[in-house]
Parts: sequence; structure tokens; C-alpha cells
Amino acid sequence: MPLLELRNIAKSFGMVRALRGVSFDLQAGEIHALLGENGAGKSTLIKVITGAHQPDTGTIQIEGKTVERLTPASAHARGIAAIYQQPALFPDLSVAENIALALEKPSPMKRVRWRQRRVQAAELLKRVGAEIDPDAEVRNLSMPEQQLVEIARALGTGARILILDEPTASLTKKEVELLYAVLRGLRAKGVGAIYISHRLEEIFSIADRVTVLRDGESIGTNRIDDIHEAQLIRMMVGREVSTIYPPSESEPGKPLLTLHKVGCSASELRDVSLEIRPGEVLGLAGLVGAGRTELARVLFGITPANSGEIMLSGKAVSIRSPREAIDHGIAYVPEDRRRHGVILEMAVAANITLSIHRELFPAGWLRFKAEREVAQKYADDLSIKTAGVGALAAALSGGNQQKVALARWLAARPKVLLLDEPTQGVDVGAKAEIHKLIRRLAAQGMAVLMISSDLPEIIGMSDRIAVMRAGTISAMLPGKSDAHAVMAAALGTARN
Repeated sequence: MPLLELRNIAKSFGMVRALRGVSFDLQAGEIHALLGENGAGKSTLIKVITGAHQPDTGTIQIEGKTVERLTPASAHARGIAAIYQQPALFPDLSVAENIALALEKPSPMKRVRWRQRRVQAAELLKRVGAEIDPDAEVRNLSMPEQQLVEIARALGTGARILILDEPTASLTKKEVELLYAVLRGLRAKGVGAIYISHRLEEIFSIADRVTVLRDGESIGTNRIDDIHEAQLIRMMVGREVSTIYPPSESEPGKPLLTLHKVGCSASELRDVSLEIRPGEVLGLAGLVGAGRTELARVLFGITPANSGEIMLSGKAVSIRSPREAIDHGIAYVPEDRRRHGVILEMAVAANITLSIHRELFPAGWLRFKAEREVAQKYADDLSIKTAGVGALAAALSGGNQQKVALARWLAARPKVLLLDEPTQGVDVGAKAEIHKLIRRLAAQGMAVLMISSDLPEIIGMSDRIAVMRAGTISAMLPGKSDAHAVMAAALGTARN
């Protein structure tokens, strides 16, 4: 008997049919992956399971019993808990207090038993293998530690159905392995988990079964041992995606941006020497903490270099601020698009034109028609799927938000484009579109520096691969290099 069973779930929002008769089940002691492109219906289905949305039609059964109306409170009471990419904890409260909020019934006359709270929190944290002080403030915890606190809190409420939505987006490889170990331990104890991720390698590492949604419909459910990556991609996008990593279409020119022994004490960068050429994609690989993002921030003037030399088109330049970087033709699309890439509360048009305000609004004159025309041009050129350039950026999918972040800097017509994790958190279809766009920009003569933690992406997209380790370049490898060679250089085990 399944822990959870959904049959023919349908949900519409006005004229938009988000779910079209989706069926899904979760067994006890199973990790069931849920895949689909952005907009496929995953979030809506999860909101139905957690009681945030009521289905228009269909039935929900929990441990064999039909639930007529599921609300967030009744879902919680029935053992359903969702853990999202950004943990929903109170940062100024302790770990024990956050756990107690979910476990204790509120009462104005109830005495707070602090020692009991700490003991209870310690026991729950031990169950998930977390060595975390119950008295620690949540704001001082790392992202994986906060996720473990949420899992511990869910177990304390008696949760038997866990929903994990992109849980590894901000984790290092070691932290991902810790999360996997916790999930496997919970699976052995009969807990069922719904695991949502855009990273297909994770699905094959942790899941028992996988269900694919597309356009609000369930395309199929398979045991993970009975399916391979190409089949999953085809199910997700409805077509073959053989050009996820399109080939280079240009010949690199002479070095455009040259770094000679560049260092930044604030970022712990040292002796970085590098050439970035027009017409090429230079991949920047390395482990978390190797200095990749720090190098991009130096080149964009956020944390300026304090040693070495930076040359642009053969001339020495000083880049002391982002404004100077922009004036030199350098653009930067950062890793965290929600914090630094797009402003969610602003319209798509306003986001796209942010980098060219001085040009678009001379002397402070507000020319909104011109702004919309420019934005529409880039929205069409980059195939940004939106209800209109007047729509809020928050309403777009992750892949389309990333395209808006790209469009903002393309509008400034840069010579050098710095991309930090350009496809992180986007689905496979959007990833293929972004890769094609990167190749097109290189073919048009742009110099592209692409930072990525996705090793297949680095190997598949790069004309050359620079590997960073401990704040400097440890190796320069040709494109299509062997994955072992890249990792050996990143780990410092490469043989000379």
C-alpha cells in the first residue's frame, strides 16, 4: 500500500491548465524523483500534496485513506513535510527554538521547558547525523546545516513523507554526500521522499524511481535501473536534445583580456595569469573555494586587484569598480540570479535595460516606450517566454530569469562576458538554449569566461579549460579534455 497516491489530479488557474490528470504514488522506504522542465507542473503538484492548492478534480490517498480536503495544517498532521531550496527557519532563533516551534502547541500560559527543548533537539539532530549545537543561532549555520535542522524538525513532527525541492543547489560535493547518507538512512526506516532536482546525475545516484512531468501531464514512471539519461531528457522536453553542448563555430582571435600575476589579498587570489580571446569560450573549473567567483569579482571591479597587471586589447587598465568594468566593455552575470542577477519585483523591461540607463534616459528623461522597445528586442532575440516585457521578473521560470540577466548585459554590448554558473538550477531544455546562446555570442566575436561546477558542461562547452586551485591557475587544458585530467588539476594530483 503506497504512503501517498494521487490519481488524475487536475488544477487550473484561470485559463492556464497547470495539471492535466496527473497520477503519482510514493511507497514507504522509497526515494521517488520528480522531474520536468520549469513550468511542467512540479511546483503545483507539490502545493497540492502540501495542501496549499486544492485540486479541481482527482483523488488523494494517504496510507490507503482518501483525503477529501487537504490543507497545510492537515497535511502537516498527516506526516507531510516539505523542505525547500531556501530553508524556512527563523535566523535569529536557536536551533532548539526553531525545532520546538514545529513540535509544541502554542499556549499563552504554557511554561517553556528550555532544557527539554535542547535535549529533544539534540536527539533529533543525532537521528539525522548532524553535529550541531542546539543552542546555535540559525543565522550562523551553513546551508546544509540548516537543511539538516529542517529534516530533523520534520522527523520530530512524525513526518513520513518528505518533499525535497532542489536540496543540493547550494551544497558542495561533500555536503551532498552527507545529505544522501541522511536520506538513505531515512529510507531504511520507512520514510518516503519525493526528490526534485534538475541535476540528472543526482537522480541516478539517489532515486529508486522517477516520474517525469511535461506540460502538466505525467509522461511516465520508471525504476531508475530501467532508464538512462537520454530517455529522461527526451521524456522531459518531448524531443531529442543532442545539441546540449553545441560545437564551436568560430576561430579565436588575439588575446582581448590578459591577466599577468594578478592578485587580490581580500579574495585570497594570487599570481593569476590568463588570456581570454574573442570568439572563444574559456571554461573556468575548480572545486568550491578555489577562487573562481573571486576572480570574476576582481575582473568586474567588485573586489579590485591589488597586484599584477590587467590588459585589455594590449593596454594596461585599472578596474576599481563595476562602472569602470562596464566602461571597459566587461559584463558579469553572477551565480545567484535571485539576489544579484535579476530584481524580481521589477518588470522584465526594467531588468533588461538596467545596464544602459545613462544611454536610454539621457539627462534623466524617462523614455518608457524606448525602454519597452529595447527590452522587446532582446526578449525576442533570446526567446524569453513571458506574458510581456511589462510582467514582473518573479513570474518567469528560472531559465527565463537567467536569460533576462543575460539580456541586461548584452544590451550594454560588452566585449568580455563573465558567466558564473550560467545554467545552475535550470531545466535541461533551458540549459540547451543557454548553451546555444553562449556559442552564438562567441561566434559574434565576444570573449566568454564561463565558470561552472558542472564538469560535463565545462568539458562540453569550453574551447580551453583553465583550472583553479587555492586561489591561482593550476592548469590550462584543451577543450574536450578528459574529466579525470580536470579533476586531477583541481585536486592538485595532476602529474607534470
